[in-house]
Amino acid sequence: MSDFKPGLEGVVAFETEIAEPDKEGGSLRYRGVDIEELVGHVSFGPVWGLLVDNAFSPGLPPAEPFDLPASTGDARVDAQSGAAALGARWGLRPLLDISDEQAREDLGRACAQLLAIIATSARGADRPAVPQRYVDEAKTAAEALLVRWRGETDPRHVKALDAYWVSAAEHGMNASTFTARVIASTGADVGAALSGAIGALSGPLHGGAPARVLYMIEEVERSGDAEAYVKSVLDRHGRLMGFGHRVYRAEDPRARVLRRTAKELGAPRYEVALALETAALAELRARRPDRVLETNVEFWAAIMLDFAQVPADITPAMFTCARTAGWAAHIMEQKRTGRLIRPSARYIGPAPRPVRDVAGADAALP
Repeated sequence: MSDFKPGLEGVVAFETEIAEPDKEGGSLRYRGVDIEELVGHVSFGPVWGLLVDNAFSPGLPPAEPFDLPASTGDARVDAQSGAAALGARWGLRPLLDISDEQAREDLGRACAQLLAIIATSARGADRPAVPQRYVDEAKTAAEALLVRWRGETDPRHVKALDAYWVSAAEHGMNASTFTARVIASTGADVGAALSGAIGALSGPLHGGAPARVLYMIEEVERSGDAEAYVKSVLDRHGRLMGFGHRVYRAEDPRARVLRRTAKELGAPRYEVALALETAALAELRARRPDRVLETNVEFWAAIMLDFAQVPADITPAMFTCARTAGWAAHIMEQKRTGRLIRPSARYIGPAPRPVRDVAGADAALP
């Protein structure tokens, strides 16, 4: 117990074959394949397969026809509740009681369904569903989601969304992935594990930053002076969203591939984003030369999602879509270990004492 570390930072809890974030080199590999070779070249469905099966084929299956269990107006919440309901709706059995093959089938069905739930929720309960035949014509998972959501697609929006999903598909032992593995370790069904992982995204410290980056972009657009904006934020001890990362000591490789894709697609806000990034990095290096504060994935993810016309309130749900791949891979990996995750805690509370020493004892005791 002498090795207690707040937040478990730096504690190695698992051995994994799924992803390798290179802290010093600024690279990210999915089962040995650098994301530089995947983004823009391999679509999300096969990348889902790479992470889960170590093979591009069969990849993520298409979603099955369904009715949205409930619509709250929040796509992330609808995904969380919808995932939890899959166990009852489909009769999913606990991971403890099924084979690896059945678990893989359940995960494919559930992850595909999550994408469909999010698209349907984003479309809104007041709009009729898109005929299934149009969804069936989609060539990729990103295209299918946009068709189900909007009824039609712009190929450039599909490419932008697909690039974001592939870049954000997996990133080691983050909060939501750890949650998924903890739940999977109890032997629960895959819907429960996925629902818990989605719940871990509800806090702004994990997956919600792209919406906050857009605010900075809009401020720079209004003022026309990125350097002045950066200095004003830092002078009042504010936070520049999209810079710095707890893992990387070099540039976040996901930011690099998304910046490249934004330029290739001609994203309208590419130039202002580049100006803000340049100004921010220069000022951060000047003020904090002892710290590595490079651009992280959230900064350029904001530009890509904005280009794909994803509203700010939907961005957490888009992260959910992407991370289904990593969650599914870790749920499978955890199932194969067959071990319950049960860390210890060091007690630092009151010493042994009689009940009458507790505040309010006179009223509580007869």
